[in-house]
Amino acid sequence: MKPDIHPEYHEISIVMTDGTTFKTRSCYGKEGDTIRLDIDPKSHPAWTGVQRVIDTGGQVAKFNKRFASIGMRKK
Repeated sequence: MKPDIHPEYHEISIVMTDGTTFKTRSCYGKEGDTIRLDIDPKSHPAWTGVQRVIDTGGQVAKFNKRFASIGMRKK
Protein backbone atom coordinates (compact mmCIF):
# COMPACT_ATOMS: atom_id res chain seq x y z
CA MET A 1 0.00 0.00 0.00
CA LYS A 2 1.18 3.50 -0.79
CA PRO A 3 1.49 5.74 2.26
CA ASP A 4 -0.66 8.88 2.70
CA ILE A 5 -3.23 8.15 -0.06
CA HIS A 6 -5.97 6.50 2.01
CA PRO A 7 -8.68 8.47 3.83
CA GLU A 8 -8.78 8.53 7.62
CA TYR A 9 -10.88 5.65 9.00
CA HIS A 10 -12.45 6.49 12.37
CA GLU A 11 -15.43 5.83 14.65
CA ILE A 12 -18.76 7.66 14.15
CA SER A 13 -22.26 7.35 15.64
CA ILE A 14 -25.39 6.46 13.67
CA VAL A 15 -28.82 7.56 14.99
CA MET A 16 -31.73 5.53 13.62
CA THR A 17 -35.23 6.95 13.04
CA ASP A 18 -36.51 5.50 16.32
CA GLY A 19 -33.70 7.12 18.31
CA THR A 20 -31.49 4.08 18.82
CA THR A 21 -27.79 4.65 18.22
CA PHE A 22 -24.82 2.51 17.37
CA LYS A 23 -21.18 3.12 16.59
CA THR A 24 -19.39 2.09 13.43
CA ARG A 25 -16.19 2.92 11.61
CA SER A 26 -16.27 5.09 8.49
CA CYS A 27 -14.41 7.62 6.34
CA TYR A 28 -17.33 10.07 6.79
CA GLY A 29 -16.61 13.35 8.58
CA LYS A 30 -14.35 13.47 11.61
CA GLU A 31 -13.84 11.28 14.66
CA GLY A 32 -17.01 11.33 16.80
CA ASP A 33 -19.36 12.81 14.15
CA THR A 34 -23.02 11.72 14.12
CA ILE A 35 -25.21 10.72 11.18
CA ARG A 36 -28.99 11.01 11.69
CA LEU A 37 -30.91 8.76 9.31
CA ASP A 38 -34.20 9.81 7.67
CA ILE A 39 -34.87 6.30 6.40
CA ASP A 40 -33.47 3.07 7.79
CA PRO A 41 -34.42 -0.65 7.72
CA LYS A 42 -36.92 -0.06 10.56
CA SER A 43 -38.89 2.54 8.55
CA HIS A 44 -38.19 1.75 4.88
CA PRO A 45 -41.15 0.26 2.96
CA ALA A 46 -38.95 -2.44 1.40
CA TRP A 47 -38.45 -4.00 4.84
CA THR A 48 -41.67 -3.01 6.63
CA GLY A 49 -44.22 -3.46 3.83
CA VAL A 50 -45.93 -0.20 4.86
CA GLN A 51 -46.03 2.66 2.37
CA ARG A 52 -45.81 6.25 3.57
CA VAL A 53 -44.96 9.57 1.93
CA ILE A 54 -41.72 11.12 3.14
CA ASP A 55 -41.05 14.72 2.12
CA THR A 56 -37.91 15.58 4.09
CA GLY A 57 -36.47 18.15 1.72
CA GLY A 58 -39.70 19.64 0.39
CA GLN A 59 -39.27 17.92 -2.97
CA VAL A 60 -42.97 17.05 -3.32
CA ALA A 61 -44.01 20.60 -2.47
CA LYS A 62 -41.44 21.99 -4.90
CA PHE A 63 -42.73 19.69 -7.67
CA ASN A 64 -46.37 20.64 -7.01
CA LYS A 65 -45.55 24.35 -7.05
CA ARG A 66 -43.54 24.06 -10.25
CA PHE A 67 -46.10 22.05 -12.21
CA ALA A 68 -49.38 23.27 -10.67
CA SER A 69 -50.29 25.29 -13.76
CA ILE A 70 -49.95 22.40 -16.24
CA GLY A 71 -53.34 21.50 -17.65
CA MET A 72 -54.87 24.86 -16.83
CA ARG A 73 -55.84 26.96 -19.84
CA LYS A 74 -55.07 30.62 -19.95
CA LYS A 75 -57.75 32.92 -21.43
